Amino acid sequence: MGRQDWRRITQTGFFLLFLLAPALNLLRFDLTEAQLWFLGVRWSLGIDALAHGQIDANTAALQLVLRAFLPALGLAAIFIMIAYRYGRLYCGWLCPHFSMVEMLNGLLQRACGKLSLWDSSATPRAGQRPNKHWWPLFGLSCGLVGFVWAITLLTYLLPPTVIWGNLLQGCLTPNQLRFLGVATLLISLELAFARHLFCRFGCAVGYFQSLAWMANPKGMVVAFERERAKECKTCGTQPLDPVPGSSPEGNALLGAARRAAPRGSACDNTCPMRLNPRNIKRMMFSCVQCGQCLDACETSQGAQQRSPTLEWRIGADALRETLRQRAQTRQQEP
Repeated sequence: MGRQDWRRITQTGFFLLFLLAPALNLLRFDLTEAQLWFLGVRWSLGIDALAHGQIDANTAALQLVLRAFLPALGLAAIFIMIAYRYGRLYCGWLCPHFSMVEMLNGLLQRACGKLSLWDSSATPRAGQRPNKHWWPLFGLSCGLVGFVWAITLLTYLLPPTVIWGNLLQGCLTPNQLRFLGVATLLISLELAFARHLFCRFGCAVGYFQSLAWMANPKGMVVAFERERAKECKTCGTQPLDPVPGSSPEGNALLGAARRAAPRGSACDNTCPMRLNPRNIKRMMFSCVQCGQCLDACETSQGAQQRSPTLEWRIGADALRETLRQRAQTRQQEP
């Protein structure tokens, strides 16, 4: 299986986990009992026992440190360490919101040829033409996903059996209805108008991953062989002309790659975050390491019997790439 196949598997698995975690008591905070559930067990901090005189203050403080602060700090440290080395890997490979962003991007592209309503020009894909009949499905999907997210978030705060039971029986309380209505509206609007913009500028989880990644010059980056930049001229910019010395199958693949990226680069047009993968690292602050730009480059260059100009690099190779980018940037400055 290819890179994107594995990514879809991890995204699907984590999305199902996100939906089912409250029902399985894997993670939720029950407001009715003021009780945290974690991995199927009640997670007590000892506050109730202290209030009832069952333990003293020192024991309660120790339990608070061992069962709250240390686990939280440990999970945060592991999360930041992964981001420090690999960037926003969680966003591109696990995040349930980003998987919905990509799904809705695909529907919008079928409807109007754009991956975002704010794109200045269309980005047609091979074998696809904008069709207005996709608009109702796009709008319905935004509303449906918004509702699913809203009711899932509510089950993280109230017993899932109560929420789903009330929903199926049509007897939700006024407060539950208000929460579902407001949350569904806000999430649906965000998904319709600001999907990748929220990921880039509004998500604190993604922002702190990016900060950790930017602090590591050896962190994994999408490296671009700038000495081969002229080869990008034939990537998605020219008419469908045969390439000398290429096989008919290669020319067919090249045609598909070019039609998929009519604005000059397959990598730019395939990026769900609307970034330019050939840019320097500091301009790729919001990169989610999904690898779609690498696949697009490999397809386009491979059709011309050339190796891709984009690849992942990590460690010393990433450091050399960062230093080379800085040197080239200084040379280009007036």
